[in-house]
Amino acid sequence: MQDIKVRKTPVLNQPNPSVLREIMREYFHATFSIDEKLYDSIVRDEGFYLRADPLRHPLVFYLGHTAVFYINKLNIAQIVSKRINPAYESMFAVGVDEMSWDDLNMTHYNWPSIPEVRAYRNEVRAFVDDLISDLPLDERGIHWDSPWWAIIMGIEHQRIHLETSSVLIRQLPLSEVRQLDFWAICPHSGSAPDNTLLPVSGGELHLGKSHSDPLYGWDNEYGCKSFMVKDFKASKHLVSNAEYLEFVLDGGYENQAWWTEEGWAWRSYQQAAFPRFWQKDTAGNWMLRTMCSVVAMPWNHPAEVNYLEAKAFCNWKARQAGKPIRLPSEAEWYLLRDRVINTDQPYWEKAPGNINLEYYASACPVDEFPQGDFYDVIGNVWQWTETPISAFPGFKIHPYYDDFSVPTFDTRHNLIKGGSFISTGNEALRDSRYAFRRHFFQHAGFRYVESEEPVQVDDNLYEDDPDITPWCELNWGESPIGENFHSHLLSRLKTYLNQAKPGKAMVMGCKTGRSAFELAATCEQVVGLDSTARFIRLATQMKEEGYIRWLSHLEGELTTTREASLKDFGLEKFVSRCEFLQADSANLPSKYNGYDFVLAENVLERSANPEAFLRTISNRLNPGAILVIADSYGWDTNFTPPEKRLGGLRKDGEPYTTFNALQDILEAYFRLLAEPFDVLQPIRTAGRLWILRQLQVSVWGLKH
Repeated sequence: MQDIKVRKTPVLNQPNPSVLREIMREYFHATFSIDEKLYDSIVRDEGFYLRADPLRHPLVFYLGHTAVFYINKLNIAQIVSKRINPAYESMFAVGVDEMSWDDLNMTHYNWPSIPEVRAYRNEVRAFVDDLISDLPLDERGIHWDSPWWAIIMGIEHQRIHLETSSVLIRQLPLSEVRQLDFWAICPHSGSAPDNTLLPVSGGELHLGKSHSDPLYGWDNEYGCKSFMVKDFKASKHLVSNAEYLEFVLDGGYENQAWWTEEGWAWRSYQQAAFPRFWQKDTAGNWMLRTMCSVVAMPWNHPAEVNYLEAKAFCNWKARQAGKPIRLPSEAEWYLLRDRVINTDQPYWEKAPGNINLEYYASACPVDEFPQGDFYDVIGNVWQWTETPISAFPGFKIHPYYDDFSVPTFDTRHNLIKGGSFISTGNEALRDSRYAFRRHFFQHAGFRYVESEEPVQVDDNLYEDDPDITPWCELNWGESPIGENFHSHLLSRLKTYLNQAKPGKAMVMGCKTGRSAFELAATCEQVVGLDSTARFIRLATQMKEEGYIRWLSHLEGELTTTREASLKDFGLEKFVSRCEFLQADSANLPSKYNGYDFVLAENVLERSANPEAFLRTISNRLNPGAILVIADSYGWDTNFTPPEKRLGGLRKDGEPYTTFNALQDILEAYFRLLAEPFDVLQPIRTAGRLWILRQLQVSVWGLKH
C-alpha cells in the first residue's frame, strides 16, 4: 500500500499519448486508493454520520462527494451524457466550503448507507477507468481546453479532500477513529528552538501562470500580477506550540485587545481558551490531538490554529517585541520561497520539506527541515497570510467548474501558502493558491514577519464578470423599454398567482434574485435556485446585506460602477421569506418539493437536460399548483448538447418547435391555462448596446 502514498502531479504536455494515458490511469487509481485508505481510519459506519464540525456536512457527504464530482463535471463538459445515480449526483454535489447558501440542515438529507456509497464509488471508479481508455488524446497532451481537463480536475479535487477530510476526521471523537500504520505520525518531539527574525531582501515579483504551463492549475492561479516587495524580516521557524503557549499563558484568549472584531466574535462564540487541537489530560498535562491519536504535547511542532488566532498572536507579539509584527502577505511569502527553494513538485527527487506525504502523516518539529537559513518555508503545515484571495489580471473561469474560486473573492477568505504534510498533487505546487474562511480549521499554522509596509488588499467588491453583469443589469438596472422585466412579468402573472394562492414558491434560474424578492411580496416562502454559484452569491449578498454592486461596461475601456439595494425597490421587508441555493434544474435534490408556484426563467435554454426538468417538476408541486415557463429557446451548445434540445428541428419531416415539445412532455401532468404570450427581455452588454430577447411565457396548471 505504501506505493500509493508518494505521488506527483503529472506533467501534462507529454507528447506520447499512450504514455500519458497510462500516467493518468495510474494517477487516478493511486488517488482513489489513498482516498479509500483515509476513510479506513473511521472505526464504524456510524462515525460517517457524525457532525465533526457543526459548520460542515458529516463525512458521508465527502465520501460521496469526491466520486460524484467526476460524473457531474464530465456531464457539464458534455464528455458523457450518462448518470450513474442521479439522486447521489445531486445529494453529494454541493455544500463543502461553508458558504451562506450551503444547506446544512440534516433533515433535508436522507443519507444512504456506507456500503451503498462505497458501491457507487466503485461504479464511478470503473466508469472513469473505461473513459481513460477510450477518450481521444493527441500529441498536444492535456491542456485547459482539453476534455481530459475534466478528468485531471476530478483527480486533483479528490486530492484536496484528502486534506479537508483528514481535518474533519481529526475532529471526530477519538473512539470513532483508529491509528493506522499507513498514517503513522512523526515520533520526534522535544524542546522548541528559539525563534528569531532573519532578513529577507526585497525585489520584483511576478505571480500567475500561463495557460501553456504543463502542470494542472485551478482557475485562480492563471493571469499575471507584478509586485515590488520591500525588504522585511521573517521568523526563522514556524511558530511552535511552545512559542504559542506563551500567548496562551499570558491571557491571550481573554484579552480582547489582541483580537480583530471578527476574531473576538469567533473566540467569544466558541469560548476558545487555546487552540482547537490542544487538550489537557486528567492530570492537567497538555496533550495534542493528531488525526487519530492523542499524544503528549510535542512542544517543538508547529502550532495549528486558524487565521484569527494567528492574527491575535501577531498583535500580542508586536506589543511584546515593540516591533511591527504581522503575518506575511502572499507576495512576501513567495519572495521568501523563491529565495530559498529552487525546485517544485513534480520535479524534485525528494521533497525538501514535510510535504506530499513523503515523510509523515502529521506535523513534525519546526527545526527538522532546513531550507536555506529558514525552516519549513514549504511543508509541515500551511501558513496563513494577511492576503484575502482575489483574481490576478487575466483571470478567467473554467467552464467545467465555474464556482471554484469566484465565491471566495469576497475578502473573507485568506490565502494559505506552503502546503502541509498531507498536501499532494496541485496543493504541493509553487503556483497553488488556496484560501479558506478565517475561522476555518486546517492543518495550518503560521510564521510572522517584521515590516512597516502595510498589506495591500484588493477590495474588489464590484462584480465585473461579463457573464454575470448583464444579468445584474437585467435584475436591478434600468430598462430601455420601460418597466423592469421581472416586475412586468409578475404583473402579467398576477391572475395566476391569485389562483394558486401560493404559500411556497420557487424561482428556477433566479440569477441575482429579483423575481424571488418580487414573489416574496405575495408568497410566504420563496426559494431561488440557480446552477451557478456566482449568481447565488450575489442573490445571497442582496438578502444579507441589502445591496449589490457591479461594473457596467460603457464603451471601449470605459466602465462605471453601479449599485442596487432592496430599499430602492421597496423589497427589503420581504428578505426573511427568501432563501437562495445552488442546484441543477435537471437533477434537483428531493428536498425541493411542496411548491404552489414555480417560475422557470431562461431555464430550458441553459440546461444540459431540459427534458429531465420538465418530466420531474410535477412531483415537486402541491395540488392546484402552477408552473410558468419563460424562455426564448435560444439553444446554445455551450449549455445544451444538440441531442438534448427539445425543439427547433424537424420531426417526421415537419417543423417541431420547443413549444410543441413542451405540449408533448407536459400534457400528461399539466393543462395549458391560456395561450402563451411574449415578454421582451433586454440584456445590456454595453452602455448603448442591448440584446433584446423575446421570451415565450406559458402557464401550466397541475392536473388533479
